[in-house]
Order: sequence, then structure tokens, then C-alpha cells
Amino acid sequence: MIFLFAILFLGFVAAFIAILKKKNMLNWMPSYVMQRLSFGTKPAGPTHIIFSFVDHYEPQWGKPKSIDIERQRVDRWLADYPKMASKHVDADGFHPQHTFFYPEEEYRYEHLNKIADICQQGFGEIEVHLHHHNDTEENLRALLDRFCNTLHEEHGALSKNPETGQLNYGFIHGNWALDNCDPSGKNCGINNELIILRETGCYADFTFPSAPHPTQPSTINSIYYAKDDPNAPASHDKGKPVKVGGKPWGDILMVNGPLMLNWKKLKKGIFPQIENSDIRKGMEPTEARVDLWVKSNVHVKGRPEWRFIKLHTHGTQEQDMDVLLGKPVDDMFSYLEEKYNDGENYVLHYVNSREMYNIIKAAEHGKSGNPNEFRDYILPRPSFKVDYK
Repeated sequence: MIFLFAILFLGFVAAFIAILKKKNMLNWMPSYVMQRLSFGTKPAGPTHIIFSFVDHYEPQWGKPKSIDIERQRVDRWLADYPKMASKHVDADGFHPQHTFFYPEEEYRYEHLNKIADICQQGFGEIEVHLHHHNDTEENLRALLDRFCNTLHEEHGALSKNPETGQLNYGFIHGNWALDNCDPSGKNCGINNELIILRETGCYADFTFPSAPHPTQPSTINSIYYAKDDPNAPASHDKGKPVKVGGKPWGDILMVNGPLMLNWKKLKKGIFPQIENSDIRKGMEPTEARVDLWVKSNVHVKGRPEWRFIKLHTHGTQEQDMDVLLGKPVDDMFSYLEEKYNDGENYVLHYVNSREMYNIIKAAEHGKSGNPNEFRDYILPRPSFKVDYK
């Protein structure tokens, strides 16, 4: 009997390891286990939930044959997002914030003009997204500088650093391949990308998590600095955590979204689903998922009462818009406001990516109390331009 049990147990272990390999989980699973085994002390007072939604916003997704399809996608956001988001407010009176990470290679003035309208109404901001392959350092620098200037000059997007006068931007890398980290060697080509991002004004990267994609770093559920090795890819795989009283290090600030295992949603009745912060059809934002995001406990070291939740999506794909602009996300905001904004145990703050960065830096500088006070701590809000003609 013991021998049979041992065979069954070893078979289960082998099957579990095979699943881990298939889902590219071996790289980050040790970090996940260590985090789940760590029990920090509960901070005094309420926990502040700092909630952000970032969007790989690609009107040309799927390369539609007609620009009319692109226009329909953007027009639906212009019509439906303010209508849905205006029903919700956080503890500070702010509506849900949506950060549109717009791809440089898909730039069209008319699309950005409409998105700037949404932002001017107070529902979000615009940042930088990029897909590229086999690129060069010279081209990437020129491309980022040109696109940032276009976003700022034509649409009033992006914030200028008050000390340096440089345009600063948040970044999401297309196809998850930041710093040439795709094992296939595709979708980037530049091993010193983190250095280039820093020098061209990137204030933080918001790309990850990407699991189960093989680009997923081993550092998870963290806010940390990464230092570029210009001769090697994936320098952001590890780094130094941002901490209260600490100083910037390396080349770029990495802001992770939650990466967890959802034991309430099992595959084949045994294996938990990967919770990777992605919102779309088939990955609707259920109450159980919201609870997992809170439990992921992403925070600046030494400031555990400020928890950062960053979700991501691809907002222009038709099959997902009913989720993002309809009842599922509407219900998600209602649940957040009901359970995580009672003022005693939790206080909810809807933020965009720039505001999330500012609050992170405030925590690093030793600030405490209400994070709402630090939405514009370093980088001020852009003044968006909209052409209504």
C-alpha cells in the first residue's frame, strides 16, 4: 500500500512539474512560494488600495483592412467609457482611471485626439507603447524622442519633469519583450533597452506580468529597480526593491501587477489557474479575482499599508469590449467600492500610471498617511489638447 501511494505521489509530482514547464512557471514559482510563506505584520490603520488599469491600446490590432474599423473601436471608447466610469468614485472623489498606452507604430492624429478627449474629461492619461523587432539603438532613441514630442505637442499628453524640463513617460513593451527578453529573439533586438528608456525620459515600466508567456521575469508582485547589463537580455529579471528611505538604483523602475495562483478556479479539477492581472473575455474581473489582487500585496518595502494593484488589457479587441465597457468591469468597480472603501479597513484610490509612480516615489521618500496627497508629487498632470472641429 505504501509503495502504491509512493508511485501515485511521484506521478502527481511529475505531472505538476510538467504543468509548470508547459506554463513557463519554473522561473517565477520559487518567488511565489516564498512570498506566500511570508507573513508580515498587519499595519495599524486602514490599508490603502491604489488601483490602476493600463491598456495596450491598439486600434490597428489585427491589421484591419479599413480605417473605419479603427474608428469604430476608438469611437466606442469615447462614447462608452465615460458613461460607465462616471458612475463610480473612490474615496477622493476620482472616477476610475484608464491609462492608454498607445503604440508608436499605430499613430493617427484623429485617434489620439479622441483619446485626449477622454483624458481631458478626467478619466485617464496617455503613455507610450511600442512594438519593434530587430531594432537598433540609434533608431529606438530617435523613435522614442519623436513620439514623445508628438504626443505632447499635438495632444498635450505626457508630463514634463519640473527639475529637468524633460518629457517623462510610462512605458509598456509590445509582445512583452522588454530588453530583448523573448527567448525566441524576436520583438526587440536591443540588450541595452533599459538604459535607452531611462535616457529618453521613461519614469517607469508597466509591462509585467506576462505569465504564462516565457518573457515573465522571476521577480513578481514587486516594485523594484532594475539595472541594465548592455551585453545581455532581460536585465529586469531581478533587481532591488523600492523601499522607504531608499534611493533610486540602476536604470528603470519596474511596477508589477499581481501574479498569483487562483485555487478557486481549477483546471481539470486539480491545477489552479494563473492569475496574471489580464482582463478580457474569458478572464472577467470576478470578486474572487479582486480579492486575489489585494492579497498579492504589491507595495513599497516599509510601507505595507499602501497596496498597489495594476491590471492590464488590450482594449480595442472587439471580443473584449463588452467586458471592459460593460457589466463585468462595471461590477468590478462596484465591488471595489463596496468591500475596499469602507474607510476603516480599506480606502480606495483610483489612479493612472503617472499618479501611481508619484505615490511610489512619495513612499520611497518616507511619506505616509493618505496617498491621495501625492498624486502629483513629482510629475504634474498634463494639460490635454483636443481639437473639436
